[in-house]
Amino acid sequence: MTTPVCTRASRAAAASAGHRRYPSFSSYVRARGPVLLRTARSLTANPSDAEDLLQTALTKTYVAWERIEDHRALDGYVRRALVNTRTSQWRKRKVDEFACEELPEKEAAPAPDPAEQQTLHDAMWRAVLKLPDRQRAMVVLRYYEDLSEAQTAEVLGVSVGTVKSAVSRALGKLREDPELSPVR
Repeated sequence: MTTPVCTRASRAAAASAGHRRYPSFSSYVRARGPVLLRTARSLTANPSDAEDLLQTALTKTYVAWERIEDHRALDGYVRRALVNTRTSQWRKRKVDEFACEELPEKEAAPAPDPAEQQTLHDAMWRAVLKLPDRQRAMVVLRYYEDLSEAQTAEVLGVSVGTVKSAVSRALGKLREDPELSPVR
């Protein structure tokens, strides 16, 4: 069973004690509270957090009330307390981790082995070199030089249809090459 920390009677006694000790503080909070709350709301995303932030800053101000020499600069003092408190909260915040059934990010694919990549690259070039000159030229222009079919046709002085059919036959031969079987 839990016991309430602060009952209505004890809150009233604490409030009246605060009024008697620093009545100027109470009047300051009544007068400037709404403005300071707007400042606190600009520092947080949640209105409830802003109220808590303002309460903390006002508590710090209350504790330092006797040391504050220029009461005309109270707004600046409280605003600085708001900013410092918010900064401290931000620095101290902990990152909560929650278990879930799905991983939020996909696992990164393992980096390919550079030796395997080089072996595949060499096998591809050997297969391309086996092609007839005309097909090889069209494959190199289309896929290594990244030219369109029309640009390839223009460079070689042939029709677009010729490029399409020759590249299709060349790709068929590359698919059948036994050295490139791991790629399939």
